[in-house]
Amino acid sequence: MSQSTEATKDIPAPAEEDGTQGAPRRSVASRIVARLGSGIVQFVLILIALFWLVPTLGLLVVSLRPSADNAAEGWWTVFLRPTQLTLENYANLLDNATFMSSFWNTIAITVPATVAIVVIASLAGYAFAWLEFPGRDWLFLIVVGLLVVPIQIALIPVAGMYGAMNIYGSLLGVILFHIGFGLPFAIFLLRNFFAAIPRDLLEAARMDGGKELTIFRRVILPLGGPAIASLAIFQFLWVWNDLLVALVFANSSSQPMTRALQQEMRQFGANLDVLAPGAFLSLVVPLVVFFAFQRYFVQGVMAGAVK
Repeated sequence: MSQSTEATKDIPAPAEEDGTQGAPRRSVASRIVARLGSGIVQFVLILIALFWLVPTLGLLVVSLRPSADNAAEGWWTVFLRPTQLTLENYANLLDNATFMSSFWNTIAITVPATVAIVVIASLAGYAFAWLEFPGRDWLFLIVVGLLVVPIQIALIPVAGMYGAMNIYGSLLGVILFHIGFGLPFAIFLLRNFFAAIPRDLLEAARMDGGKELTIFRRVILPLGGPAIASLAIFQFLWVWNDLLVALVFANSSSQPMTRALQQEMRQFGANLDVLAPGAFLSLVVPLVVFFAFQRYFVQGVMAGAVK
């Protein structure tokens, strides 16, 4: 009995909840702020999102109103008279041969440039990450150095080279320029992502007799899907929205939508019945592509954030 009494003496008594030990009590104001904080943040973010969407909403409304109404009053009056809305502008735009030709030119430029970037950068990224060959690190440093080269510095030399090759003003010249200046970032991005893949997976595949191309197709591509999808989205948006390269290397027969809209603005100034629906159409396609691959884009952006 005495032994048990002595043992219990060694057990420390529980701390009294008198406010002198443990975490300090929070004030009433701090607890109210903690409860309302998340709601306030969400409300502010919603307001910012709505404010950010106002120009897009105005562009949509202007594209759906007749030219006379757009010239007479602001687009916000449509909420008082919604009968102003019509699809006539879009019907006229679809009948505009020049603009529709530029729309298909944009697709003919963007899709090959995006696919070529993804394929070449994936292969090069795997080679720089997991293959041993002479000068690999020096070549990768050159690729990283090309990231800081501004696109404007190559416009005149490349234009002269295209003239000698007889491809200046063609779709091929625009596509090759986008591929050349999109590869450094693409290779850098995918190489870093592929390098984070566990070496044990590749060694196990090699022990099973897998060749490098098989390992790339069966191991690297499935694991690198989020990064590849993110790269494809970035490249698609960059090429689709490009104006500078189109102004320099495209002519009237190979011009994309960005240049066609610029020509309309320069010639007519207030030609909103063409500019508004054309600009909104050029906006819708990238949005559709982004939301279609949004899940992969988020995974690619968050890849490597959590070990």
